[in-house]
Amino acid sequence: MDAISTDPDDLSNFGQAPILIAASSEAARARAVRTIGATGVRIAGEVAVAEARERLERQVSVSAVWLELDEDCGGPLDELLTHLNRDVANGRYAAVVSASSALVDPVMARLEDSTVEFIVDADDAERAASLAIATSHCGSPVRLSDVAADRNAERLRQLSDEVSRIAATLARLSTGPSAAPPAVEALQVADLPPLSADTVRAVLRARRLRTRYFPEDLFADPAWDMLLDLLQAEISQLPVPVSSLCIAAAVPATTALRWLKTLVQQGVFIRRPDQRDGRRVFVELAPEASNALRRYFAEVGKVAVI
Repeated sequence: MDAISTDPDDLSNFGQAPILIAASSEAARARAVRTIGATGVRIAGEVAVAEARERLERQVSVSAVWLELDEDCGGPLDELLTHLNRDVANGRYAAVVSASSALVDPVMARLEDSTVEFIVDADDAERAASLAIATSHCGSPVRLSDVAADRNAERLRQLSDEVSRIAATLARLSTGPSAAPPAVEALQVADLPPLSADTVRAVLRARRLRTRYFPEDLFADPAWDMLLDLLQAEISQLPVPVSSLCIAAAVPATTALRWLKTLVQQGVFIRRPDQRDGRRVFVELAPEASNALRRYFAEVGKVAVI
């Protein structure tokens, strides 16, 4: 459908404009339609990735764009992601990008605005929740009462708790780091004992061993795992792409990406473009975060750091 009706009766679903779907294949399109249909919001149209930019330029009104990807569309995808990133940053509409894990790097290379929701290999509950989160940023969130009433209610609650935890962390970080004890703060990196990558890797291995004895999600701490992974990579002088960091976080990729965006936003992590591949970005520790981790290891000494 090319023309969007302005009849108030057609736009009454939850008091918001409809949602435009862009997809990389017929299968991807069908999956996006099922997700949007479950929320009860009207669909403005369904287009291929290559057609989405032109459609957005003449679209009367949309509350969100849902981009469903099950394959790499190359240049047209890069252009669309850049377009979405700009429009979301300008508050024109919300956006959700749903993709497979194989597409994490090319998508993240183009997404810079923290309010673009990016989900990876997500289940039905997480897909519905991501739409509500995305649209909440533009003041007209999708309501999930009907979705939450089904068997996914517990999963939606967990997702809400996860997002709340990240928001709380973001609020704490925004106030600045707590003052360190004078003796520790006085230590400069040059005065610290050498820290080897093997030492940090041993800590990471010890953390993974806990899953042999307890459920994996019992000890989930993606921010700390990502900090440690970036520290050992820094010592080894190895670049860390986004996809690799998501694996190191030891949580679902979507959760890892939410933490990554939070930590980049607060200056704990830094994104660096890959000079050899424009469709990939690397992540590294900010100097202050690196110094803090090295002082931490120096203070705990040989005590097991897990």
